[in-house]
Amino acid sequence: MKPTLSQLLLIPVFLLWSWHLQAQNLQTRRIDSLMQAANSTGVFNGNVLVAQHGKAIYHKAIGYADATKSKMLNPDLYFDIGSISKEFNGIGIMILQEQGKLRLSDPVAKYLPYLPEWAKHVKLLDLVNYTSGLPVSNAMADSDYYNILNNLKTLAFEPGKSYIYSNDNVYLQKRIIEKVSGLSFNDFVVKYIFKPCKMLNSGMDLKFNDPKMAQAFDSNYRPTPYTQESSGWVRLTMDDLYRYTTCLNSYQLIKHDSYQELAAGFGDGESSLGSAQFENNQLIWHQHHGSNYNYEALMTSDLKEDITVILMTNSQQFKVSPLTTAIMNIIKGKPYTVPQKSLYLDLREKVLANFDMGIAFYRSVHENPQSNYDLSFEIGDLVNTGKYLMRRNKFDEAIQIFNLGTLLKIKNTDYSLVYQLIGESYAKKGNKDTAILYYIQAVAQDADNKVAKGFLAELHKN
Repeated sequence: MKPTLSQLLLIPVFLLWSWHLQAQNLQTRRIDSLMQAANSTGVFNGNVLVAQHGKAIYHKAIGYADATKSKMLNPDLYFDIGSISKEFNGIGIMILQEQGKLRLSDPVAKYLPYLPEWAKHVKLLDLVNYTSGLPVSNAMADSDYYNILNNLKTLAFEPGKSYIYSNDNVYLQKRIIEKVSGLSFNDFVVKYIFKPCKMLNSGMDLKFNDPKMAQAFDSNYRPTPYTQESSGWVRLTMDDLYRYTTCLNSYQLIKHDSYQELAAGFGDGESSLGSAQFENNQLIWHQHHGSNYNYEALMTSDLKEDITVILMTNSQQFKVSPLTTAIMNIIKGKPYTVPQKSLYLDLREKVLANFDMGIAFYRSVHENPQSNYDLSFEIGDLVNTGKYLMRRNKFDEAIQIFNLGTLLKIKNTDYSLVYQLIGESYAKKGNKDTAILYYIQAVAQDADNKVAKGFLAELHKN
């Protein structure tokens, strides 16, 4: 029997579909090869979701669920997502603004009148942009934040003039949401974010030892103590993080204008939505990284190509970003490489244990290109190590690390950041004259460094 015309017309469609399936299967195999190689070299242990055109093309749990190696990860386990949680309070503020219950131009004191005089000058916009001038505190519990903020006399700078990534801003956002909505922050998130996005495998403040949680551990398979006591933090599965990302980026939670307003950062500082890019008023990119007690997560959406990559790990290796890049390259048919071991991860431990020996370790790696360490972004490793020391009030050691960065061949913007951080270190040591000199150098290297300009103006004013 001869084929009919309709049957003949179906042949090229079938061939096209067959070719598409083969291409997608090849992509999937390459992604799996990448992730298995990353696991075998010790740079990734976690859950992975890759979606294109709204469909998961790779969905896998790779590695161990705890330090004992007795339990394997599975897709249903919950992870801490670190700073990505801060999107939820930022979105909460925008939801309430859309409801007409507050405005970003309102002063904090309007909703929290018990706070000191500075609260009359800090706007809600400053809280979501981290431009309030609230310094980084050593608070661990909600009561710590309450006491510290109530006893704070002066801000680090005039609100709106510079940037400090401080969790005190996040604490106040949560309290304002509670005051305005009449709900606890956790209940607000469930009602206005979890339920609309159909996030059925998400929870607030889930305990570290809950059987639903993947347990965190370090590179040597030592369990990581979890000491965070403050409230209002999201734990979820990779599938629910994908549901949330899709829901947010399609404006189901907040409107387009609210999204743009929340995504507008100060200078090079991270916004409440991490990093978001618009082109011709259309969202084309959204990425946010978070880490906490050896948990690490990265969600990335390339909306031009309609690709989303979710990586979640319970053994932080600082490789979720290069792994995401490699996955994106595979899908786009570009060359890719398996990331090497993180220099920062080992360097920070060594300089903290014995600074001189840590520096000797760095020099040996720096002078040996054949080492197993990734030196593709060496300045980033040094900057992060210096910040790590600053958070532990080891400012002299941090300055030495930053100075090593100035010896590298780096971009002017990188020099500017290094000089800015040296200035911050001297300012925290109380040496304001030297701090001013380094802030001047930071601005000289990059005239668009708003953070350095803000701190410089504050020091000159004082």
